[in-house]
Amino acid sequence: MKENNQTAPVLIDGKTVSEQIKKEIAAEVAAITADGGKQPHLAAILVGHDGGSETYVAAKVKACDACGFKSSLIRYENDVTEEELLDKVRELNANADIDGFIVQLPLPRHISEQKIIETIDHRKDVDGFHPINAGRMAIGLPCYISATPAGIAELLKRYNIETAGKKCVVLGRSNIVGKPMAMLMMQKTYPGDATVTVCHSRSKDLEKECREADIIIAALGQPNFLKGDMVKKGATVIDVGTTRLPSDKTKSGFKLTGDVLFEEVAPKCSFITPVPGGVGPMTIVSLMKNTLLAAKKTIYK
Repeated sequence: MKENNQTAPVLIDGKTVSEQIKKEIAAEVAAITADGGKQPHLAAILVGHDGGSETYVAAKVKACDACGFKSSLIRYENDVTEEELLDKVRELNANADIDGFIVQLPLPRHISEQKIIETIDHRKDVDGFHPINAGRMAIGLPCYISATPAGIAELLKRYNIETAGKKCVVLGRSNIVGKPMAMLMMQKTYPGDATVTVCHSRSKDLEKECREADIIIAALGQPNFLKGDMVKKGATVIDVGTTRLPSDKTKSGFKLTGDVLFEEVAPKCSFITPVPGGVGPMTIVSLMKNTLLAAKKTIYK
């Protein structure tokens, strides 16, 4: 894909790119199994009936089918104890047939998410949340990279968006998106080599930081936060936000809304991701890529 020199923004189509990557993964899995190799196996633990979590897990199971993976879904009600969940994590750690697994977040308040994450074997941590994977990523060692930042990096790469020497503002400092995204954009690689500023709820002159940015990655979880007057002409804007807002224009009664006020921001951009259909599909396909790496023992033997 070529650089955009026109005034109209290029819409970064995460859905199309993700479908292409799934085909690439499926072809590789077919070759592996035809040669007598093991079919990759991803397991997911889902606690409760949160609408967003149900949707994400269903999409992950569907993606496994498209990629030729085996998948297992383990469900618990909200009243599951922390010890029960930890026992299941240890069981999956020891199960040689399962290459990687995820515990869908958020978890009920009586369960320590950090304790669950730290109990997962880092060699099966295809979400990339374990401190060992997070630490290895920070210093540029091979690891499982968090799915959303990995998906964003892949989009930047597939659209040939220049990052070296560019000013990149990351809005949000979560362990899942903001922090790993900032570290990826600083790495001595492509996409990377950017000058990165991380902004958050305590940042001063946030609007000024955004107006000076060549690349803005919005991951605050605040619908329509980034307005047109906060973006300079020609910027690349990546919208990570996915908030379900009430809407009388959809059958479901909800509309998925990003952190970017698209109608105001898009006319000023060179590249922009839509919501839905931008970062979301790439998050799921990045999880599939990590699972394939786990099955092939590419990173950890």
